[in-house]
Amino acid sequence: MTILVQRSLLLICITLALYIKISHPVCLFQAIKVNYYNMNFLWTIGGYSSQECLSETTDFRFPMEITKVTQKNVTMIIYEFLQQIFQLFSKNLPVGAWNISKIQKFQNGIHQQIEQLEVCLSEDQSKARNSFQTCILKSTTFRIKKYFQRITNFLKDKKYSHCSWKAVQMELRTCLIIFDSLMKKHTNVRGKELKYLCEYMKLVKKKGIL
Repeated sequence: MTILVQRSLLLICITLALYIKISHPVCLFQAIKVNYYNMNFLWTIGGYSSQECLSETTDFRFPMEITKVTQKNVTMIIYEFLQQIFQLFSKNLPVGAWNISKIQKFQNGIHQQIEQLEVCLSEDQSKARNSFQTCILKSTTFRIKKYFQRITNFLKDKKYSHCSWKAVQMELRTCLIIFDSLMKKHTNVRGKELKYLCEYMKLVKKKGIL
């Protein structure tokens, strides 16, 4: 492949990358990768085993209605969830039982995902929602906040014990799995196409073809 052809392909890839960057499904595709990273860290944070904390299990009543939101609202819903998770993990953690380094990495991963979604949301603000969509979004957001209030109240009642945090850790694993399914449901961009684009961009960068 000649340098001229490589440069032409690079320009095509850059144009495609700039075009898909503002695509809503692509924003979710990027978030899926970060979410997978977050799920792995949440599994490895540490703490007591689930068997030791069976007495602390509870039903936080996850708002399953979020799985029915439209593609237009899904970014905002996931963004709200991540904001709540980030706030939850910013105080009263069981430091003695959990790996501090992994907690910080988990927080950084959540923060990165929030920043990515903020870019999508800033682009969505120019797209008006009808009154029905706005009502649905407000109702769902309210349910999310109530859900996390139940989690916070549970932790307070249990005086932020190691086992109460273990119950929350298990609950949030389920949350992130649901997020993964929800984002994939609303992602229409084919993963292989994006993967090939990313791999080509890495190759170009490595060889310095500009």
